Amino acid sequence: QVQLVESGGGLVQPGGSLRLSCAASRTIFSTMGWYRQAPGKQRELVAAITSGGSTNYADSVKGRFTISRDNAKNTVYLQMNSLKPEDTAVYYCNTNLRRQDFWGQGTQVTVSS
Repeated sequence: QVQLVESGGGLVQPGGSLRLSCAASRTIFSTMGWYRQAPGKQRELVAAITSGGSTNYADSVKGRFTISRDNAKNTVYLQMNSLKPEDTAVYYCNTNLRRQDFWGQGTQVTVSS
């Protein structure tokens, strides 16, 4: 079992930046990911990072978002730059342990002028 707690969401203007954090209740050696879900849309993978630091990104965020993790702090981050209105969504942290998915409660990101 693990609890994931996201923070860092908010309202930002187009072109702005936000950094999301996801704190885990214990050390996680598996891949961690950030997902998002916009109203009326399916949840989608935004970015993921392995325990060794390998990353992958959705095409829509490549070059703008950066995922990183601090294993000593049991925390994964999502740095989001050049935000667009279409990035508006609830962002969720995820990991899979022993074939079971764990999710945080989500944090709202709204990009609007």
